[in-house]
Formats: sequence, C-alpha cells, structure tokens
Amino acid sequence: MITVAVIILSDKGSRGEREDISGSTIKEMLKGIDAVAKYYEVLPDEKGLIKDKLLEYCDKVDLILTTGGTGLSPRDVTPEATLEVIEREIPGIGEAMRIEGLRMTKRAMLSRAIAGVRGRTLIINLPGSPKAVKENLEVIMDVIPHAVEKIKGDQSECAD
Repeated sequence: MITVAVIILSDKGSRGEREDISGSTIKEMLKGIDAVAKYYEVLPDEKGLIKDKLLEYCDKVDLILTTGGTGLSPRDVTPEATLEVIEREIPGIGEAMRIEGLRMTKRAMLSRAIAGVRGRTLIINLPGSPKAVKENLEVIMDVIPHAVEKIKGDQSECAD
C-alpha cells in the first residue's frame, strides 16, 4: 500500500469559498494503484507554508501529490516551493504530463509542474482543475508504484 498526502493549493479553497473537486479526483484515482490518501489538506498559495507542509509530509508518506499553483499567475508558487524541498528532480514526469496535455490543449505548455524526490518520498505537482488532474494522473499513474519502489531502495531490474 502506497501512502499519500494530497495537498490542494488554492487561496479560495483554503478560505472555504470554493469546493475542492481536484482532491476528490486524486483520492478516487489512487485506488487504481493500491494507494491511500493518509493526509489531505487545503492550503493557500503561500510559498513558505507549502514548503513547510512538503517537508512535514516527507517523513510520513511515500508520495505527495499537490494540485494547483503550477500556472503563470503571481500567486502560483507551487513549483518554486517544491524545488526548494526536493533533492533530485524527475523531469520526465512533468514532461510526460505536458506532452500528453498538448494533445488536448495548447495551454498545457504553460504548466510549470515538476516532480522530484526528497529522502524516500516522491513529490509530484499537478494542475488545479479537476479535468487536468485526471488527464495528468492518467499519464503517470502506472509508473508511480515503480517509482516509489525504486525510491525506497528496490534493487530489482527496471526492464519491462
């Protein structure tokens, strides 16, 4: 069982002005890879707060999925907070999500979502909209269990 922290990054959501649908989408999709959301939190788009939460959850879960704050608005700071936390970046995850996203909308090229590892925790940024969350997770979902195993130290061969 993969343990997960789901962090929703939304100023309006954190004030109760918007219902979170993206987090529900994530939690439902996690069932397909034998993963469970152990933690779920809605936070404002504050870089220091995001960084602190990422650091807190790194000691507690295998995977952290963030949603929101990956665009171009001045308050979109999720990638910056994540970069300050991770020790190793995994560029292929963000690239795969953007490539597949471009098949649906040219706006996918504006996503700044990143992924990386801190200690034995995989961190992946997802966009904020429920539709984009679903589309992006579908692209990477089947590699998450393998990535988590490798991060935890699995020594088996990676060949398909």
